[in-house]
Amino acid sequence: MNKIFPSAAEALKGIVADGQLIGVGGFGLCGIPEALIDALRDSGVQNLTAISNNAGVDDFGLGKLLQTRQIKKMISSYVGENKEFERQYLAGELALEFTPQGTLAEKLRAGGAGIPAFFTKTGVGTLVAEGKELREFDGETYVMERSLVPDVSLVKAHRADKSGNLQFRYTSRNFNPAVAMAGKICVVEVEEIVETGDMHPDSVHLPGIYVHRIVLNQHPEKRIEKRTITEKAGV
Repeated sequence: MNKIFPSAAEALKGIVADGQLIGVGGFGLCGIPEALIDALRDSGVQNLTAISNNAGVDDFGLGKLLQTRQIKKMISSYVGENKEFERQYLAGELALEFTPQGTLAEKLRAGGAGIPAFFTKTGVGTLVAEGKELREFDGETYVMERSLVPDVSLVKAHRADKSGNLQFRYTSRNFNPAVAMAGKICVVEVEEIVETGDMHPDSVHLPGIYVHRIVLNQHPEKRIEKRTITEKAGV
């Protein structure tokens, strides 16, 4: 089975549609599948529910889909760096399901593992737990959280072999593996594709069984979200 597609647009053809639940990997601007996000924007699909730790910034990553109003709801844990995200939410134009970051990660991991729900102490006694089942274990109260299984997952990895085995690089190994595992269909954007068998087994961070389509993006735009420098002493 050939998993390699000639472009991001081709990789999304026939699998994205209006009203879908879309999982998107990345953390801030690190490890986001930028070419796939651009292709999703250009596809014109509407009324999406996007699962992502955050929505990047106004003019990059998922911020582009917010600008075109293709996202109707976000399931995320952080909105601080995207002013349009904040504006739409406060204006009642965008639905938002705030989820604690660790809970969001576990919702995706559990979804990929075939676990429909789990109990956690995070959020008990707060708005997060409103309307959800509470249960006691060993004298402590826990809230039940449903797992997440996106219709399509968009993922960024550093390297893939032709079977879809993935290697992530540094901080981009954040939400990407969990998003990939959870999706019913997983499309991955990579900077390098090698022959099957060329990657050392210990370098494989996610097996190819989770990956359905691969697209090459050799020269991604790697922005620095917050550039901090140290002034030289005496200058």
